[in-house]
Order: sequence, then structure tokens, then C-alpha cells
Amino acid sequence: MSTQFTDAELLAYLDEGLPVTRMTAIEAALRDSEPLRLRTAELRDQREAQGHTVGEIWRRSRLSCPTRHQLGSYLLGALETNLAQYILFHVETVGCRYCAANIEDLRASQPADSAETAQRRQKFFQSSAGHMRKRRERD
Repeated sequence: MSTQFTDAELLAYLDEGLPVTRMTAIEAALRDSEPLRLRTAELRDQREAQGHTVGEIWRRSRLSCPTRHQLGSYLLGALETNLAQYILFHVETVGCRYCAANIEDLRASQPADSAETAQRRQKFFQSSAGHMRKRRERD
């Protein structure tokens, strides 16, 4: 039934901006419903005829998505609390598929923690801590 989806959901579907479960439900309904396919096509045409709005540019450019660098820092636990909480909300509550895919890709590309990796992190921390200590002594 085509009335179970809002216009906003159908437009988000066209932009692939919904959580996987909702995308799947809409895809199944589109296969079974000619009126829903027509409604979705009409919404797409209306949106394209309106030109570019600030909201449209915001959604299409994914301006609310964190950068890949921020997502990598999130995985390492190296972000300030507010940004880490935002990323968690953005991925888990909003259901941003693009950021979730980025996080999975980053996880897959991370080398397994080894003794060498732990040693490198420790050296980096020690050099940074020493630098910060010297700076505090000068101030």
C-alpha cells in the first residue's frame, strides 16, 4: 500500500538516505505497487523542477556527515566526547548508511593490533606527553 510511506521517506529513498530496513520495505512495496511507483516518480520530477534549495543541497552534499578522518578518529577513540556522541547518533539513530559503510571500510582496513602497533602508539604517546610537559614548564 503506497500510503504507508511519507513523501519525505520516498525522496530519501531516492537519495539512498534511509536505514537499510526502511529502504528494503520501500523497494518491496515499489515492486508490488504501480501507484507507488508513479507517486515516487512524480515526487522526483517535482523536486527536480523546483531547482536547488538550501535543504536539497544540504541533503545531497551530506553536509551533516562527519569526514572520513573524523570517523577514523572515532574508531580510535581519539575524539572529544561531543563529536563522538554525534557520530554515534548519526550512524545508529539517524541510520546514515554512508557513514556506516565508511566505518565498516575503516574497520576492515585497520591492521590487527600487534605488539608492533602497541609499541608505536606508546612511543607516540610518550613523545607527545614529554612535549606537553616541557611546554607547561615554559608557561
